Amino acid sequence: MSKKRPNFVVIMTDQHRADYLGCYGHPFLETPALDGLAKRGTRFTRFYVNSPVCMPNRASYATGRLPSICGARGNGHPLAKDANTFIDLLRTKGYRTSLVGKSHLMPMTSFPPTWGHQIGEDMEPAGAGFEEARRDVIPPETYNQENPAKWAENDGWKLDLPFYGFEKVFLCTGHGDQVGGEYVHWLKRNGIDQASVAGPDNALLSDAIAPQAWRTALPEEYYPTTYIRDHSLQMIDTYADNPEGDPFFLMVSFPDPHHPFTPPGKYWDMYNPDQVELPNSFHMDTQNTPGAVTQARQILDDYGMDPAKTMVILPANERETREAIALTCGMITMIDDAVADILRKLEERGLAEDTVILFTADHGDLLGDYGLLLKGPLHAQSLVRVPFIFADPHTKGVPVCDAISGTIDISATILNRAGLGGYHGIQGRSLLPEIKTGEDHGRGAWIIEEESQWPMFGLEPPVRLKTLVTEDWRVSLYDGSDLAEMYNLRDDPYEMRNLWNNPDYIVVQADLMERMAREMIYYTDLSPAPRRRA
Repeated sequence: MSKKRPNFVVIMTDQHRADYLGCYGHPFLETPALDGLAKRGTRFTRFYVNSPVCMPNRASYATGRLPSICGARGNGHPLAKDANTFIDLLRTKGYRTSLVGKSHLMPMTSFPPTWGHQIGEDMEPAGAGFEEARRDVIPPETYNQENPAKWAENDGWKLDLPFYGFEKVFLCTGHGDQVGGEYVHWLKRNGIDQASVAGPDNALLSDAIAPQAWRTALPEEYYPTTYIRDHSLQMIDTYADNPEGDPFFLMVSFPDPHHPFTPPGKYWDMYNPDQVELPNSFHMDTQNTPGAVTQARQILDDYGMDPAKTMVILPANERETREAIALTCGMITMIDDAVADILRKLEERGLAEDTVILFTADHGDLLGDYGLLLKGPLHAQSLVRVPFIFADPHTKGVPVCDAISGTIDISATILNRAGLGGYHGIQGRSLLPEIKTGEDHGRGAWIIEEESQWPMFGLEPPVRLKTLVTEDWRVSLYDGSDLAEMYNLRDDPYEMRNLWNNPDYIVVQADLMERMAREMIYYTDLSPAPRRRA
């Protein structure tokens, strides 16, 4: 390894499952830049999120701690402003830090929560200072910085810096062609009225019928992916021009390929829906599959959710699914083209030999599994397994690593590569030993958590579940319900046979339950450390 502390570029996509890259075996999706990155780095095949939704998993990435431990348990739970992040640690050790794109460590809407603290009508409220279990809870208005309405209403709105450790931020909120944040101010500076070109009401003529799909009138050169590419190139130039040559940490965070499905220009019809093969589980007879999957198709009808607006599990027919997949591929290829430009800029500015590049995603998308789109409290592999590529010019690693690993390991890996010790309470492990040997030096299991504000599967919010993934199995348990899932991933990789209630697997079930209990004990928070021995 180089004795000089390396630069880091972390590239993150949104709602991007692992098998949607050429290097991960997709049959027709073209991603030459990311495939090339994998070819000169290490590609992880069993890399899992700690929560399959944005806010909690991004908080786990930033802190190296499980969602239930860092406090961002689900969407709508901001990461506390007093939480340590590995980015802020890098900043205090001399790294120049910047974020271009999506953060989502704070709520990105103005909607009120669906549940909260309830007291009986005949009870006196606890009063000021006793609203929560801790007295040092930061006021809610502190977490308005990513609220799209604030950015849209005020051209002077800006973040309080450093923002979770980032000294410079070009913020994007939202998804598709309806991204907000500083991106909206940039559009205005370029004479673009977003309200007149973005969204389904302004869409160009097309024959698409997929829910939340429209041919955006926003030109390619003003689409959010382009904004993120251009400002990433700008930051690379800024760092290259720095005479001190301090190392930098740049996070490039794309809001795509998260729905709505709105790839611009040539990316709209780059892939033909007719070439799409439906997933193996698309036509699965859900009536014969006990557990959460059985009920998923009824969600919209049961709760009156609008398919054009819902953020969670969405049933789709064959044509709708093929279109959604083709359009997702278009968004990913646009990202890959942007990544190619970023990698080229690093080369041109003489930074490539000192820059470690990591690529991952915050969670996946069902994209037709069980006849469903989007995401929800259903921990299928398509939602919980994401790509992870580690490319270090000074480390010759194995080309492919099958170690069970995931989001909370990223912070420890970066700090280890920078030669820095982490703060007490980081729960992930450095993956440098895995990158060197390909062997799994971890626990051989992974814990995934979710807490949803959406009513699901007959459960009222908060809908909570926990999942254990091992080399061969995935088991998921729901709070307040007898819903449970257990799949043999080796024999049933598409998770089509739920074995939870199968008496032939009662011993396996007991072993998995013990393993989950032991993993949860292991992940009990160790911070703060003891102050004395008593």
